[in-house]
Amino acid sequence: MVSAVSRETINSVALYRMEAIYLETPSEHIAYIKFIFESYEEVGIIRTVDRKKAQIVLLVVSDFVDVARNILASLKQEVPLAEIPRPANMSDDWLMAELAKESAPRPPEFEDVPRK
Repeated sequence: MVSAVSRETINSVALYRMEAIYLETPSEHIAYIKFIFESYEEVGIIRTVDRKKAQIVLLVVSDFVDVARNILASLKQEVPLAEIPRPANMSDDWLMAELAKESAPRPPEFEDVPRK
């Protein structure tokens, strides 16, 4: 059942151009940041990438990137928040791990083979 849900979710996300903004903040601020973005219903969603390092990702629909960046700028006035490069290990979050697999480069001999 989980694999069917994850595939459906990935296919839904693939319909939109998304930008991933990776962030680091003290763990006690993650819920607040998530709440703020949930209140802006269509802008983006927060996922936890690495809970031990308090790294999160903001997945933003491309039409709302400017709005999301303005919200982040405002949040930086309230909480410690830093944009970081994409972490190498995203195994804490199943969706991000699946998206990373989907976007990983493929060897030339497998380029025409559909992904499962």
